[in-house]
Amino acid sequence: MKSKKYLYLMIAASICLASCKKYLNVVPTELVTQDAVFNNIQNAESAWAHLYASLNSGDVQFIHGGGTVLGACTDECKNHWENVAELPFNSGAWNATNNSLDIWNGAYQYIRSANIFLASIDKTPIPASRSDYYTPRIPLYKAEARFLRANQYFELFRRYGAVPLVNKVLATTDPAATTTARNSVDDVVKFITSECDVIAGILPVSYPQGSSDYGRITKGAALALKARTLVYAASPLFNGNTMYANIKNADGTLLFPQTYDNNKWLLAANAAKAVLDLGAYNLSNPNPSNPVDNYAQLFFTRNYDEIILPLIIGGNRDFEGTYMPNGRDANAVNGNGKMSVFQELVDAYEMNNGRPISDPQSGYQTAGFWNGQIWDGIQNTAVSNISNMYKNRDPRFYATIFFQYDVWNYSNNARPLKFAWFGNNGGACDGWPKPGTNCETGYNWRKWADPSVNLKGGGNANRNFPLIRLAEIYLIYAEAMNEYLSAPNSDVYNAVNAIRSRVSMPGLPVIASDNTKEGMRKRIQNEKRIEFAFENQRFWDVRRWLIAKTVDNGDMHGLNARPTSAELNSTGFDPNSEAAGVAVFYKTVVDQTRVFADRHYLMPIPQTEINIDPALIQNYGW
Repeated sequence: MKSKKYLYLMIAASICLASCKKYLNVVPTELVTQDAVFNNIQNAESAWAHLYASLNSGDVQFIHGGGTVLGACTDECKNHWENVAELPFNSGAWNATNNSLDIWNGAYQYIRSANIFLASIDKTPIPASRSDYYTPRIPLYKAEARFLRANQYFELFRRYGAVPLVNKVLATTDPAATTTARNSVDDVVKFITSECDVIAGILPVSYPQGSSDYGRITKGAALALKARTLVYAASPLFNGNTMYANIKNADGTLLFPQTYDNNKWLLAANAAKAVLDLGAYNLSNPNPSNPVDNYAQLFFTRNYDEIILPLIIGGNRDFEGTYMPNGRDANAVNGNGKMSVFQELVDAYEMNNGRPISDPQSGYQTAGFWNGQIWDGIQNTAVSNISNMYKNRDPRFYATIFFQYDVWNYSNNARPLKFAWFGNNGGACDGWPKPGTNCETGYNWRKWADPSVNLKGGGNANRNFPLIRLAEIYLIYAEAMNEYLSAPNSDVYNAVNAIRSRVSMPGLPVIASDNTKEGMRKRIQNEKRIEFAFENQRFWDVRRWLIAKTVDNGDMHGLNARPTSAELNSTGFDPNSEAAGVAVFYKTVVDQTRVFADRHYLMPIPQTEINIDPALIQNYGW
């Protein structure tokens, strides 16, 4: 039997094992289904494939234009079609009975499915004629199931902290089904990392690029999950956070460690180094002579070199149709412009001399305009009247964000992008084409978009979603070493600079504060912010760093893309003209006010689960 890509096997998972309503309860008909599945090796393989569906989570669905966009719950951007997931998170109006990002029930369903698979697969009869095929494969299936179970525990850990470890199949008569307490953070971390250690010794280093097995769990993925788990465990949220001092089980078991342990950073650094030392992955450099395109191509190609754990996606244009700028005239891009990017993210991009724009020596200007050339995704294209705010910035800025008078595949969209208001109700620009889809901040997403997709014609993007990519491992290593040492050394700089060199950014240190632990911490955090913009990382990072109450609380800003009539009338131009809209465009205004309180650092245990299992102690503030 020919092996299939797991994406297709997931479709065959209609015989999935654990459709229980609550994570510790067992639906009686499941027992019959379990017997039917594991009496047939092909059905058992489908059960294994079903576990891979856990990687295709709701917060990854933004790449298809749906799901929850975690970046829109941070200081990256706003979904101006705000859905039932994002709106409560941004207003603070979510709780233990209304948490649209809760995964408790679903995660434990997958964990239970993995437990059943691991307990049953060795009993599945194999035809004698297929013994040579399955004998080497079943140990890999088991290792992959253990990884996917460990990954679900990681997802639970970064949401809730301490969670119950349930790693056997519980019968309906087992008291543990309704009396299971939370294991401590240290116990959860130890379980995840010990599982990664074991399965790393079983799994292959890699599968051939583009092969039918590509996308399966590898040794690199196991080691990367270990590194990711350990850097979370070392971070301020979980490492001696006294806010959680009173979160204890009924027997007095402390669920969150109260003593800061600097050695946890060394463990994280060593784990990241183990991935780097594999030599199985490389930072992708598809177009080294063009730093903008060199970075941009990572997100609209299959990118086999850098991705450690890919989510394979079939060819489509869902992303482009949903997120590209939304003007509707003949020369416009013709997308739906779903996201409004905040000025806070724009301002995080350094100048191309390596200095933050706040540095007096950076050369950053807000006044005036420039003419020149910008990479339009296909070629360099002449532009004019570009604000000096967008001159000489980190090349990743131009690959990530659309701005006023930017260009995109000019041969198909033969005019610059126009986010400043003009025309009747703004109807002639990319910001106001129709009700409900207007760009509010003067910026749209560019990252992920494939320039070969013509929304007025043909073409599909062919990309994989990087669940884990090598750049993250470099930054885990840099962060962990910087925190472990008293001051950054060459190991720290080299790890960060490996990423910066891809886009021709100067190597660190550049400014005096780069030579201190605290200064380098800010640099690394900003590098993570820039390198991984719109990749679902910022949402978690600001929590584990304990900075979310600062950066995700209060006013979020954009440019004046929706001016008042009084502002337009004051310009001296026809108030319906492009000149009037541009004249009042380049000033920072409040687009949204966010709410983030201390209790929001961790998610609440769902009240429905506490009602079933009173041994579950609720998280702080809920």
